[in-house]
Amino acid sequence: MLILGKNRTRNMQGSKILLCIGFVYPEPKSSAAGTRILQLLKCFTEANYKVVFGTTARRTPHSQNLEAFGIEAVELQLNNASFDVFISKLNPAVVLFDRFMTEEQFGWRVAKYCPNALRILDTEDLHFLRKARAKNLDSNMYFSKAFLKSDIASREIASIYRCDLSLIISEVELDILTQEVGIPLNLLIYIPFIFEFSKHEKSLAHQASFEARNDFVFIGNFLHRPNLQAVTHLKTHIWPLIHKKLAEAKLYIYGAYAKSEHLSLQNESQNFFISGRTDDLGLVLKSHRMLLAPLQFGAGLKGKVVEAMRHGIPCGLSGIAAEGVFGRYSSNGFIEDEVLSFAAKAVQLYSNKGDWQKAQTNGFKVFEKRFSRSEFEGPFLKTIDGLMENIDTHRLNNVTGMLLQHHSQQSTKYLSKWIAAKNKTD
Repeated sequence: MLILGKNRTRNMQGSKILLCIGFVYPEPKSSAAGTRILQLLKCFTEANYKVVFGTTARRTPHSQNLEAFGIEAVELQLNNASFDVFISKLNPAVVLFDRFMTEEQFGWRVAKYCPNALRILDTEDLHFLRKARAKNLDSNMYFSKAFLKSDIASREIASIYRCDLSLIISEVELDILTQEVGIPLNLLIYIPFIFEFSKHEKSLAHQASFEARNDFVFIGNFLHRPNLQAVTHLKTHIWPLIHKKLAEAKLYIYGAYAKSEHLSLQNESQNFFISGRTDDLGLVLKSHRMLLAPLQFGAGLKGKVVEAMRHGIPCGLSGIAAEGVFGRYSSNGFIEDEVLSFAAKAVQLYSNKGDWQKAQTNGFKVFEKRFSRSEFEGPFLKTIDGLMENIDTHRLNNVTGMLLQHHSQQSTKYLSKWIAAKNKTD
């Protein structure tokens, strides 16, 4: 069943409508993906769009209360013609797909029943890149043309072509898509995490001084495989070396959805603690002296690193964890992949007040220069307005997208129709 507001027509008069089709309900306290989609939705609400969020997923106790931001939430069903009726009545100006999987599921229905709507894909990160790096962990390859030889790469790239615009969270991934894959730049736009960072917030972070902070911290959702692998890498290879030099220091692992096998990684004799979920990430980051993120694979931007800079905590990062974060600016700590050097640099940064303060200052600078909402929001909304005014020309110039829309989506369309017909007879 679709759950629709009774006063939809009256409430939406005079406003452009954005429909976001979510992969799950946003959980900004559980994952960077939840923070990301909520940031985008708030951009549209504050630009006077009426925002409707629809998903096939169910709410959890940790789901964001979207209604508090003036966002209407609706329940969608897969392979059901009720969506066709819904979107025809809603008639959104923009449809935002949260990850390519939702575009595969609903894109053909949007194109058929609301053809004038601007179709935008938020990739979150490049899924094919993350999965290929996981398979090639021993080779330390950041990218290879061979990464494109997979089903998920074909699906994700096809989805990008079918959409009018795709939001790319990392400059590294933007370069891969344009220079290695050959996707036209006018189909892509770089939108990283975007925050507001007041002088008051910065002063609060400075109040937690070097002396007032203690211990190390790792942040990461346990459902995300790169985080779990990094925790294991920390416990097995890196933390024993740090603990040998800093016997009193502790390492706290915070992350949502920790199961019993994750909690069993705790080792109190080594000062290695699994703390589980936190509802106040800012407080956790401001009370610790250093964040460790030795991720060995992944893609996109790492929310834990951006949040660390925001809250004044220097970082020890792998190359993957730092990817796309710093641009031409210095890091807020160090970037190192070799285990012995990583541990030695962590001990040095943790122990040396001058180095630590310099790293903290670098982090504030990077945060303000590279992740400011004011830097990206205006150009983003202007790009959307320009595309809506010239949508026919834009689509005619995307011949590959038109072909994929016609052929690739036909298989999805008729499979979906077959499932819907089967469901009626079962």
